[in-house]
Amino acid sequence: MKLKETLNLGKTDFPMRAGLPNKEPEWQKVWEQADLYRKRQELNEGKPAFHLHDGPPYANGNIHVGHALNKISKDIIVRSKSMSGFRAPYVPGWDTHGLPIEQVLAKQGVKRKEMDLAAYLEMCRDYALSQVDKQRDDFKRLGVSADWENPYITLKPQYEADQIRVFGAMADKGYIYRGAKPVYWSWSSESALAEAEIEYHDIDSTSLYYANKVKDGKGVLDIDTYIVVWTTTPFTVTASRALTVGADLDYLVVKPEGSERKYVVAEALVDVLAGKFGWASFEIVARHKGSELELIVTEHPWDTEVDELVILGDHVTTESGTGIVHTAPGFGEDDYNVGVKYGIEVAVTVDERGLMMENAGPDFVGQFYDKVVPTVKEKLGDLLLASEVINHSYPFDWRTKKPIIWRAVPQWFASVSKFRQDILDEIEKTTFNPAWGQKRLYNMIRDRGDWVISRQRAWGVPLPIFYAEDGTPIMTKEVTDHVANLFEENGSIIWWKREAKDLLPAGFTHPGSPNGEFTKETDIMDVWFDSGSSWNGVMNARENLSYPADLYLEGSDQYRGWFNSSLITSVAVNGHAPYKSILSQGFVLDGKGEKMSKSKGNIISPNDVAKQYGAEILRLWVTSVDTDNDVRVSMEILGQVSETYRKIRNTLRFLIANTSDFNPTQNAVAFEDLRSVDKYMTIKFNQLVTTIKEAYNQYDFMAIYKSVVNFITVDLSAFYLDFAKDVVYIEAADSLVRRQMQTVFYDILVKITKLLTPILPHTAEEIWSYLEHEAEEFVQLSEMPEVATFAGQEAILEEWEAFMTLRTQAQKALEEARNAKVIGKSLEAHLTIYASQEVKTLLAALDSDIAQLLIVSGLIITEDSAPADAIVFEDIAFTVARAAGEVCDRCRRVDETTKERSYHAHICDHCAEIVEANFAEAVAQGFESK
Repeated sequence: MKLKETLNLGKTDFPMRAGLPNKEPEWQKVWEQADLYRKRQELNEGKPAFHLHDGPPYANGNIHVGHALNKISKDIIVRSKSMSGFRAPYVPGWDTHGLPIEQVLAKQGVKRKEMDLAAYLEMCRDYALSQVDKQRDDFKRLGVSADWENPYITLKPQYEADQIRVFGAMADKGYIYRGAKPVYWSWSSESALAEAEIEYHDIDSTSLYYANKVKDGKGVLDIDTYIVVWTTTPFTVTASRALTVGADLDYLVVKPEGSERKYVVAEALVDVLAGKFGWASFEIVARHKGSELELIVTEHPWDTEVDELVILGDHVTTESGTGIVHTAPGFGEDDYNVGVKYGIEVAVTVDERGLMMENAGPDFVGQFYDKVVPTVKEKLGDLLLASEVINHSYPFDWRTKKPIIWRAVPQWFASVSKFRQDILDEIEKTTFNPAWGQKRLYNMIRDRGDWVISRQRAWGVPLPIFYAEDGTPIMTKEVTDHVANLFEENGSIIWWKREAKDLLPAGFTHPGSPNGEFTKETDIMDVWFDSGSSWNGVMNARENLSYPADLYLEGSDQYRGWFNSSLITSVAVNGHAPYKSILSQGFVLDGKGEKMSKSKGNIISPNDVAKQYGAEILRLWVTSVDTDNDVRVSMEILGQVSETYRKIRNTLRFLIANTSDFNPTQNAVAFEDLRSVDKYMTIKFNQLVTTIKEAYNQYDFMAIYKSVVNFITVDLSAFYLDFAKDVVYIEAADSLVRRQMQTVFYDILVKITKLLTPILPHTAEEIWSYLEHEAEEFVQLSEMPEVATFAGQEAILEEWEAFMTLRTQAQKALEEARNAKVIGKSLEAHLTIYASQEVKTLLAALDSDIAQLLIVSGLIITEDSAPADAIVFEDIAFTVARAAGEVCDRCRRVDETTKERSYHAHICDHCAEIVEANFAEAVAQGFESK
């Protein structure tokens, strides 16, 4: 027998190398075969409910890192709730309608307008479902636990039917109406867009300053006067029908030197404009308030059949331009609103593809709207006073990345104005994390216009609206309920397969259709109405879920998206928000803080991360970042997270190895019988349990990450486990001191494994497979540990925190001695502590082997005065000398009792006592030589 075999060197098959890319899929197969999701739900049956409602990602392409951040965050929350006394089912969902799928098919050569519509929609459906399957596999690879076999998918008949019921309830309350007000129009998509489908980019635009000649000055202005206006959208001059001034603004009539004309501009801008127009000097002819100019008639710059009225509007400012706004009600919201007030014509001169129409005039027809600047300049002639290029922020279609225009076309709207205050009241009742989200959503709802819900596309849920022969829209409760039932049975595709009369209730009549003829709407619903109805199609529809949901969690862009549309529809129908709380997260950026894009080549695929590092590393990364703000990720950052994971894993491996001979039912030591240092570590660990459980409740993943890493690196590795080897390796296997320490090891190991399960389920499950004394087959079926408190724990903590300060000072003294070549390893040291009576009392109270805690071979604590060469701190001093004696081959301490034994072992008396008491046969035969 070798002397080494008398040591209790921890043994375990738990590998140091995780091998996550290969092991994780194996664990996932085990979980699926064991039906763990269902077992967890059954285990929680009857417990208080917690429902996180999944916002549906769009079914197109593999998932990206933003998806991973979102789904892993949700998984951590749901898993932690499930292990904390809540019934927390998680139903994943997908958004499957909309333009992106049409664009994919178009790129594949599918020509929508040349084929049967029903056949085309089937192609869209098949493609969408294939993408659902692809993304489902991606999410499962991340270890996300969910009801994967029963997700909600917005193209499913039952969901579509519930969406129609939401529409019907809103229509029944008078919240759905048809209007021709300007909406965001994407000529690249040939469809209206919602606010959530708009993003802003800086562009260069040509701005024009031109003048309208006064035709009827109403006794205020002469007819040789010209009113100067400014536009950054020259194409809209074709539809200009009025000039808007501010009622309280001051305007000047000026006559430039050498000019026969007089011009009207805002007084606040006259000097700036004179410079732009090349007016060397000018005479002020008159001064008027804007209100005095109301109803003056001017001539359109070139259309002799059009007069432009001067009207008053609150949106006019003197921040830029001329203080007079050319007004085209068909191309702007402010223009439209003020135009309606004065009964101004709503002219639209651009078609759905962005091409100028006949009513723009023969010089413009067929031109692309953004290419007409030269023609407009030519038509303005000498009325054009200046032209310049400006850079400004402009709305773009978020899918096609092309600029949009405001364009008035007949659309269907959902009212917001009719119940806006109800929505705002519900926002104030909702909890937001981070808190600033409340103000953000509140302001968005407060300032937004009515919601345009119609889209001029094919792939989506039809607007369930019929028209009588006289054009009257029909959307009564009887009709929408009937359509919902048809969709539930057949899917919305039936809308396109049947004629209008066959979609209406049997025997349906209407006074507007004396001949019994009807037509149906051909527009589809905005996809935000699809996903915004999920509270009804999912939370309100499934027996194991509840409405309103406890939590919605999405990216911060969803304040104008899903958070917004869900809120409007829920308050409209039921008078309350669909959620009790909202948690929003920032965007994922690359390592340099730049937006990820294919063109930059800085996109990171979660699948690639799983192949290189394992999904656990991505999951741990999620907890390491502050998701209140935008977060960064790169392979280098993930490599750093991998190092942290390795530290966690190997620390827990040490605990596994050194409790392999520990049976908690037979060997555990009661708290009151532990050594003081073991009590201290138990108390410190329970502080960690408190911190982690509170952080889970607050969704503060970063606090969990920091506290776990700190506990493992500082409290365990740098302290408790640092001297633990001198106990668990050296002392007799069944000695009290070893069992005391193993009790703490095992308690920490079991509980920290449970605490880490929501974050690192694969690793936690692997650890659990080595804990043969635990009752649950899977750690995912266990409960979060309870926080233990102990009598006198505050006093124990205070004593040991004081010792930790002394320990830090001692380590500095040892480091100086090492640098001076007095010692090498700390076990070569003999440390003398020159302590006050207070310090001596503290060390005595700890009831511990202080030399062992400081990892030195010799120790003297004295009240003597420190010598001149001592290393002095405020109330304590140290000297370090080389320990007397020889190195024990078994414990590696330098000890004066170390000597060669008759059984061929060069060991100290303490080790000899252990060896002789526990290895009689080896002693009798003698140990093998080194």
